[in-house]
Amino acid sequence: MKTIGLTGGIATGKSTVARILRDELGVPVIDADQVAREIVAPGQPALAEIAARFGPSVLLADGALDRRALGAMVMGDPLARQALDGITHPRIRAAIQHHLRRLADEGAPAAAVEAALLVETGAYKLYDALLVVSCAPTTQLQRLMSREKMSEDEARRWVQSQLPLAEKERLGTVVIYNDGDGDTLRAAVRAAWDTLSS
Repeated sequence: MKTIGLTGGIATGKSTVARILRDELGVPVIDADQVAREIVAPGQPALAEIAARFGPSVLLADGALDRRALGAMVMGDPLARQALDGITHPRIRAAIQHHLRRLADEGAPAAAVEAALLVETGAYKLYDALLVVSCAPTTQLQRLMSREKMSEDEARRWVQSQLPLAEKERLGTVVIYNDGDGDTLRAAVRAAWDTLSS
């Protein structure tokens, strides 16, 4: 089975591309964010480790992870971020590999793994190809401001906290530039998938 990593910057349209692949082209897509939520669900070992490392304030009253509280702790603290990644990333990778093995056993010819940090973590090397979704910086800022209801300064800071899109584009097997309308994007996704799955 051919495996494709799918990534991009914030507000470039990565999730929209994943939806087109899944809903219109019938491609199995594993969402790393969903996997990340599953591995920190109540009762999972990762949640217990996170609570032990960061304290009970990262848990809600019902025992679930308080993502906002944990996010505030790791945002400006590289060592805390590293500790969190050390707890979660190996488990996320293992769970994704488990899903991919299951799809291969079911006879799927190809599958995509959607994840924001494929390049940053080096995980893109685990896949046969990398599909990068990008757009013009002005488009990215406008989308982010509109989606998150934030000022241009806030949006700019958010974008600047991420790896530059050019770095991801440089590593992409195929790059989709998502600056047009929905039909243009659909056509680009179909063309990209034809290239990647052949």
